[in-house]
Amino acid sequence: MEVPVKVWALLLLLSVCLKTVLCFSNGKIEQACDNMTPDHGHQSSPDPPPYNITVDKSKFSPLEQIKVTLSAVPSENKAHFKGFLIEARNARNPNAGPVGSFTLLDPEISQLLQCGDREGAAVSHTSEVSKTKVQVIWTAPQDPPSSVQFQVTVVQKYKLYWVRIQGPVVSLNGAPPLPPLPTAGQSAAKTTPAAGNLSDTFTSDDCGIKKSCLREPAGCDPQKDALCYFLSFRTEDASVVFELSGPAPGYISFALSTDKWMGEDDVYLCIKEDDRVDISAAYVQGRTHPVIASENVLRDRAWRLADGVIQCRFRRNIRIPATYQHRSDLDEAHYLFMAHGRAEGGRTHRHDRQPLISTNPVLITGLPEDLTGSRSPLLIKFHAVFMLIAWMTTVSTGVIIARYFKPDWAETTLCGQRVWFQFHRALMLVTVLLTCIGFILPFIYRGGWSKRAGSHPYLGCTVMALALIQPIMALFRPAPDSSRRYIFNWLHLGTGTIAQVIAVVAICLGIHQQALLLPASWSTGVLAGYVVWFVLADLVLEMHRRGLFSIGQFFRSFEIHTENIQTEDKEEILFVPSENESYIKGHCFKKVVLAVYLCGNLGFLIILLATIGAV
Repeated sequence: MEVPVKVWALLLLLSVCLKTVLCFSNGKIEQACDNMTPDHGHQSSPDPPPYNITVDKSKFSPLEQIKVTLSAVPSENKAHFKGFLIEARNARNPNAGPVGSFTLLDPEISQLLQCGDREGAAVSHTSEVSKTKVQVIWTAPQDPPSSVQFQVTVVQKYKLYWVRIQGPVVSLNGAPPLPPLPTAGQSAAKTTPAAGNLSDTFTSDDCGIKKSCLREPAGCDPQKDALCYFLSFRTEDASVVFELSGPAPGYISFALSTDKWMGEDDVYLCIKEDDRVDISAAYVQGRTHPVIASENVLRDRAWRLADGVIQCRFRRNIRIPATYQHRSDLDEAHYLFMAHGRAEGGRTHRHDRQPLISTNPVLITGLPEDLTGSRSPLLIKFHAVFMLIAWMTTVSTGVIIARYFKPDWAETTLCGQRVWFQFHRALMLVTVLLTCIGFILPFIYRGGWSKRAGSHPYLGCTVMALALIQPIMALFRPAPDSSRRYIFNWLHLGTGTIAQVIAVVAICLGIHQQALLLPASWSTGVLAGYVVWFVLADLVLEMHRRGLFSIGQFFRSFEIHTENIQTEDKEEILFVPSENESYIKGHCFKKVVLAVYLCGNLGFLIILLATIGAV
C-alpha cells in the first residue's frame, strides 16, 4: 500500500515540476518554445531590459548562417543573466513558431532544444551560472520567410525576467521591405502595481476584541517586540483585512489549510526583494515550493521593512469565483499556518522553522479571538515524550536494579521470580513498548522517511533495532549453570549499554529538530544534567560496592560465590559479605541512593516534558 502511494506522490510532484519552465536550472525547457514565457507565477518586468541582441548580417539567403549575440548592457551594474531562450520567428507572423535552426558556439553555457519536430529550433542555458554574453549561429531554412526577427526571453533572477525581447529583423535577399516593428529591447508584458508603504504600525491592542490574532510568543505585541510573529485579520463588509509581521531574512507567510498537514493549501506571501516587499497569493501541492497565482486576488496592499522585520497588509474578498483556482473561501473553517525563511531572487526557500499552526480550525469571518498555536505537531511531541520516559527513566532504573540490587534480593521472590529480575524485566519491557510506539509516530507524521532530520533518524533506527534484540536475546539465554552463560551476560550488557549511549545521543539531536526545537541552551543543559546525574549515581553505587566508602568497608573481604547463592547468574561475580550490621547498613545506603536518584531523574524528566508541552 505504501509503495503505490509514494509512486503517485512522485508522479504528482513530477507533473508539478513539468509546469515550471525557465526556473529549471538545467535549461530543459521545451515546453516554453511556443510562448517563450517562464511559468514562475510572476509577470514580465515592465522596465526596459538591460540586454542587447545583435546580428552580424541584415540580409540572408536560404541555408545561410548568421551569428546572433545576446549580451548585457555594459553600463548596467547588475546586467547579468542566469537563463535565456533564443528563437527566430517569422517577422510577419511571430506566433507561428520558430523558424530555421541553431548551432552552438559555446556548449558550456548553451544547448539546443527541440521544439515540436524541429531539432535545434531554439537555444537555452545549461545552468544557472551568471552570464553576460552568449553567441549562437542561426541557419536559415531551405524555404525561409521573407523576414525573420530574433526574439529572446532573459531571466535575471526568479521573479525578474523579460519575455520575448524583440531583436533585430533580417530580410531575405530580394524580399519587399517590412513595416516598422518594435525596436530591440522592447517587451510588451504588463505588471501589477507595486505595493505602497504602510502609514501606521501594527499593534495587538484589539486582539480578541475587534480582530483575531495568532502570535508567537503568546501575548507579544509587534509594536513593542521586534521578535514577535504576528498574524491578525478582521472582517470589513465582504472582505477581510490581513496583517502579517515578523523578523525574517527573506519572507513571512501564512496558509489556510483544511488539516494540519502541508499540501493543497491556500498561501499568502510577503517576500523581501532588495528594499521592497512583494505581496502575492500562492498555493502549494504537497511538500513543494509555493506556486505564485497568476490571478490577482489581493488589493489595498501595503508593506514596511524595518530592522529585519517584514510587515505587510492586504485585503481579500471573502468569496472568490470558482474560476480562480486553489483559493479558499474565508467563511469556512481552516487551520492557520505561519512560516518564515530565506528568499533569493524572489523565490522562497524552505521555512527556517516548523510553521506555527493554530490549535484548532479557525473561522476567518467569525467572532474575534486571541488564538493559540504550536510549532510542534502533536505526534512529534508524543514521540519525544515516549522516548524520554523510556531512555531517561525506565532504562536507567532497570540497569541500576540489575547491577546493584541482585545480591540484596537474591532470595526474595515475586510471582515465582526474583524481585530484582521482575523489576528489571518489567522496566525493560516498558522501555521496548514505549520505544516501539515512539518510533512509528514520526513515520506517521511524515508519511515516510525524513531527509531533513540529519543523523537523528538513523540513530533512532539503530536504537529501535537494539531494543528489540535485547528481549529476543533474553528468550534464548542459556541456563544459569551453562558453560556459555557468560557469553550471554556480556552480549546482554554490551548491547544494552550501546543502545543507551546511542539513545542519549539521538535525544540530544532530537530536541533541536525543527519539528520540536526546544530552547537550545538550557534544554541541552537539562539533558546533560540527567546524564551526569545517572553517571554520579552509578559511580556512587559502584564505589560503595567496592568498599571505597566507610559504610562499605565490609566489602573488602568478599568471595566469588558460584554454588550456594540462589541468583539468576551463578557465574557472575557477586560480592557476598559476612552476616553483620554492615550488610544491613550497606543495603539501606543503596536504597537511599536509588531513591535520591529517582527523585532527581524525575525532576529532569518533568522539566523536559513541561518544555515539550509549552512549545
